[in-house]
Amino acid sequence: MDATLTEYETRFRRSGLPLFIEDYSATEDIFNRSVPLLGLVFIGEFVLAVDKNWAWWENVLALAGGMAILLAAVVVINRIRGRRWSAIPERVGKTELAAFVIVPAIIPLVFGGQVRQAVLTAVANLLILGLVYLIVGYALIATLRWAAVRVLGELAGSVAILARAVPLLLIVVLLLVLTQETWLTLAELPVAFVILVSMLFAVTAAVFLAARLPGEVRELERELGTDAPPLRRRQRLNVGVVLFVSQAEQVVVVSLGVFVFFVLFGVLTLPEATQETFLNGHPVDVLFNFTLFDRELVVTRELLRVSIGLAAFSGLYYAIAVLNDPAYRQEFLDDLTKEMRETFRLRGEYLERRRSVAGVDLRAFLPPQDVAKR
Repeated sequence: MDATLTEYETRFRRSGLPLFIEDYSATEDIFNRSVPLLGLVFIGEFVLAVDKNWAWWENVLALAGGMAILLAAVVVINRIRGRRWSAIPERVGKTELAAFVIVPAIIPLVFGGQVRQAVLTAVANLLILGLVYLIVGYALIATLRWAAVRVLGELAGSVAILARAVPLLLIVVLLLVLTQETWLTLAELPVAFVILVSMLFAVTAAVFLAARLPGEVRELERELGTDAPPLRRRQRLNVGVVLFVSQAEQVVVVSLGVFVFFVLFGVLTLPEATQETFLNGHPVDVLFNFTLFDRELVVTRELLRVSIGLAAFSGLYYAIAVLNDPAYRQEFLDDLTKEMRETFRLRGEYLERRRSVAGVDLRAFLPPQDVAKR
């Protein structure tokens, strides 16, 4: 491939936009890159043929039988592909993926008749393939790293947006942390329920963010209009993933900041006796205590639970409020738009370079409906 095209494609991947690469395919660009990981999972599931309740010689036979099944599957797939029987696949297609799901599930079924284990193995492998497609196919690792650098570099800006976009939030939450109802609701929740409540807030915030993404992507494409063909549906989805990750990481940073604030606030202003009063005299679980300026301060399990609940609520409130606040677009999306503008410009150059190298008509990159219009 042309070195310049390779450089463009590398920059797209680092920006979390691998689907800007033309001819990007799951078989050659996603699952091929994950062969080492899939191989480790494959071998690990092969070892599951061992049963601690069996005699050693039975386990040896089971391992030998499992190895025979795996080798037979490799030989059959290679022959179907027209390759040498011992060849290592260079392209992971539907046949190889089907074997990854089905073959490990056959082993517990054959050795021990473990139908439930076989079904769980097949389902787990399908989930693994789905995660690989999502993480590798949409360059989530690169996107997370890129977004984290932006968000952490603009932490002060995130707090400023919080203070301006939702000016009543801190006041409301400060009042909540000083009410008995809040403590009775959150402080005595089991840890599992604290996690569930936090997840409920997080999922709700994610739904609100995701619901706005299609409109944000279309608006972004209009703002960054170039001479390049319009984005395809998958490419718009890729841009949406980048926007979602960027916004979600900012919500997480703000939520963590609120959590730390309320832990410190509670430690400084709510001694053990006050916390017990909020709980109708029930004793609190002191994790550790210390003295500051002749005043005994405590960190309790109940304070942490209340802080987690209020932080999760603040994150939900922040995620909803900033989507409709002009300050959010000015201070967050404007910077993101500048970076996206550069990537969109590079995409135009990339497509022009492909056309000049391969002699391809630029209309080949247009969606069918746009080709018909032209």
